[in-house]
Amino acid sequence: MWAAFGLLALFMLVEAVAAALTGSLALLSDAGHMFTDVLGIGMALAAITAASKASRTGQRTFGLYRMEVLAALANAVLLFGVASYVVVEAVRRISQPPEVLAGPMLAVAVAGLLANVVAFLLLRSGSQESLNVRGAYLEVLGDLFTSVGVIIAAVVITLTGWWYADLLIAVAVGLFILPRTYHLGRAALRVLVQAAPPHLDISAVRAALRAVDGVADVHDLHVWTLTSGMEVASAHLALERDADFAAVLATSRRLLHDRFAVEHATLQAEPADANGVCHESGW
Repeated sequence: MWAAFGLLALFMLVEAVAAALTGSLALLSDAGHMFTDVLGIGMALAAITAASKASRTGQRTFGLYRMEVLAALANAVLLFGVASYVVVEAVRRISQPPEVLAGPMLAVAVAGLLANVVAFLLLRSGSQESLNVRGAYLEVLGDLFTSVGVIIAAVVITLTGWWYADLLIAVAVGLFILPRTYHLGRAALRVLVQAAPPHLDISAVRAALRAVDGVADVHDLHVWTLTSGMEVASAHLALERDADFAAVLATSRRLLHDRFAVEHATLQAEPADANGVCHESGW
C-alpha cells in the first residue's frame, strides 16, 4: 500500500503540472481523479496505523480512529471543488476551445495509465483480505478507465485536431467524480453525527438481544460507527430474576460480534423489577 501510495502521489503531481503546461482539462480531471486514489489509500493507511499504534489516554478513550473520517470529509470537499472547477471551466471553453499540446498530453496519460496498472497489481492480493485495501483497489480500478479516456482524447486531437475531445473527456471525468464525492461525504457525515450504520437494522439488534436467555427487555440501545469497519454499541439489559449475569453478558457480546459485526459493546445489566431506576435517556 505504501508503494502504491507513493507511486500514485508522484504521478498525480506529474499530471497536474502537465495539465498546466499543455492546457489539457482532461489531464487536470484525471489528476483530480488520481487524487481520490491517493486520498483513499492514504486514509486506509491512516486507519491501519491508528489501529496498530494510536494510544488511548484519559482524554482520548477511543484513540485517533476518527481521524480517518475527518480526512474522508475533507477529501469529499476538495474533490467537489476540483470536479466543479473542471466542469465549469469546460463549459466556459466550449465557445472557443484552446489549443492543447496533444503529444505531451498523450505521453503523460500513458505514463499515468502504467502507474495505475502497477498500483492495481500491488493492491490486488490484499484486496481479498482487507476492506480498507479493497476500497483503495476499486479506486485505482476506476482510475484505469479514466486514464484510457484521456489517452483516447489525446489520440483524437493528434489525428483530427478536434479540440473538443479534451473538453468532453474532462466533463465526463468530472461528472464521474461528483457522485462518488457525494457518497463519500454523506458516509463521513453519517459517522460524525453518530447515526446507526446503514447496514444494521436496529430493530433486529434489539430483537436478537431480547431473545437471549435471561433477558427480559432491552432499552437505551445505541449503535454507531467509530471509523470504517468498527461498529460500537451500548445497551441496558433488563434481566429476569433467575438469570445468570455472567452468561447473559457473554452471550450478548458474542451475539453482537458474530451476527452484527459490532467490535466493541458496553452492556449494562440490571434487574427487570428495577422500577425504572435505569431508564431511557431523554435525548
